[in-house]
Amino acid sequence: MTLNFPAALAGAALGIMMLTGSAHAATTDAELVSLVERHAQAQGAFDQATLRATTAENYVEISPVGEVDSREKMLSFYAPELKRPAPQVQVDEPAVRIMGDTALVSARLSYTMNQDGATRKFAMRGGYVARLVGQQWLLVSAQYTGIRPSKP
Repeated sequence: MTLNFPAALAGAALGIMMLTGSAHAATTDAELVSLVERHAQAQGAFDQATLRATTAENYVEISPVGEVDSREKMLSFYAPELKRPAPQVQVDEPAVRIMGDTALVSARLSYTMNQDGATRKFAMRGGYVARLVGQQWLLVSAQYTGIRPSKP
C-alpha cells in the first residue's frame, strides 16, 4: 500500500475545514439563540437599553393579536414608567437557519406567572429574522403566535 501524501494532506485539510465550519456554525447558532433569549428577557424586565441593543433601527414586530409595531412603538411599550409584573420566560426548542448575513430563528417561548394566587402557564412561538450588521447580529423582525393549550 502506497500513501499518496498530497492527496492525504488535501483530505486532512478538507476535514479540518469542515470541522472548523461546523464549529463556527454551532457558535453562530448559539449566538443567535442567545440574542433571542436576551430580547425575551429584556421584554419581561422592561429593559429598553437591551431591547435597543438587540434590535436594528428598522425592526418590526407582529404581536400575537396581529398588530404590526415599529421599533419605536415596541420600545415605548416597554418604557420604565409602564413597568408591571411580567411572567417569567423560558426560550426552548430553537431552530436556526443561516443564509449569509441573514438568519431565521424560531423558538418556543414558555411563560409562567402568578395570577390571583394561582400559577398560570402559556406559550407562544416566536419567529425572528436577524441580520449580521458589522460583527453583531441584530433582530430586524419578530412575529409571535400563541400556542393553544393541549386539551385534557
